[in-house]
Amino acid sequence: MSRDLSAQSDITKGKYYDKDGSFKRAPSSFRDFIEPGGKFEAARDRYHLYVSYACPWATRALIVRKLKGLEDIIPVTVVSPRMGPDGWPFASADDFPAAEVDPLYGAQHVKDLYLRCAPEYNGRFTVPVLWDKQNETIVNNESSEIIRIFNTAFNDLIQDKEKAKLDIYPEHLRKEIDELNGWVYPDINNGVYRSGFAVTQEAYGAAVKQLFTSLDRLEKILDGKEYIIGDQLTEADVRAWVTAIRFDPVYVGHFKCNIRSIRNGYPAINKWMKRLYWNNPAFKESTNFDHIKTHYYWSHPNINPTRIVPVGPEPEVEPL
Repeated sequence: MSRDLSAQSDITKGKYYDKDGSFKRAPSSFRDFIEPGGKFEAARDRYHLYVSYACPWATRALIVRKLKGLEDIIPVTVVSPRMGPDGWPFASADDFPAAEVDPLYGAQHVKDLYLRCAPEYNGRFTVPVLWDKQNETIVNNESSEIIRIFNTAFNDLIQDKEKAKLDIYPEHLRKEIDELNGWVYPDINNGVYRSGFAVTQEAYGAAVKQLFTSLDRLEKILDGKEYIIGDQLTEADVRAWVTAIRFDPVYVGHFKCNIRSIRNGYPAINKWMKRLYWNNPAFKESTNFDHIKTHYYWSHPNINPTRIVPVGPEPEVEPL
């Protein structure tokens, strides 16, 4: 008898809550790096990236892949945003616009890749997935580490030397970046999920208050500035931006994060977010609002049982 994988693939069945009803995200499981002399070394077309346009964590990887000019080094495959009982589907299982089939194994769902390399795997079947075609295994499924891999591991192979020199985690700013990530991740990136997935009023109230307190803090940091840290684009911008761009279209309504919207409550965050979207192709081209809105409103029937996807807001991103 095959084992029951529904708690790993179906987000409505997973037991990811503390006793007080707070949402608790499970840690990533594959945490290897690409480095000289290691099990995984940099090479052209050895690795493959699996992503969802809907997922903020996967979008981090897409953005840095484009920023660094890795498109011809690391191919990418996009899944359908309609995550159902079997998790993320490829186009062969759900032919949604802009979704793609798995070019390597013809997998129907992302879970098939996990089980291919780790048949006894008992964690969540998440994206992004950085896959090694040579060893037929997952290198890493933790986005915060994948973007650092992309930042440096392939520099010798990147044809565009300006992109090869780009460093979004520079030595002189690392302490400041790490300190900021230390509260942006739990309070904002995961804070929207802790608000939206809470199953008690108390857990929701605590999460949403912490979320907006930290958005207020980020607003003050960005006041009069183009980037969050220093005078340059860093991973701090990438990591915060993927939540900001989804905030008004999804999190305000679907996750009940409605104390303030970005466009009406946070002028500095909104300006920073719009500049990156309209002026930097890596951000705009990694963003698909059809996938984003469909995923959240369709894939969480415990929150939105009708699966009706809202039309607004219009525009999805205001002009500069």
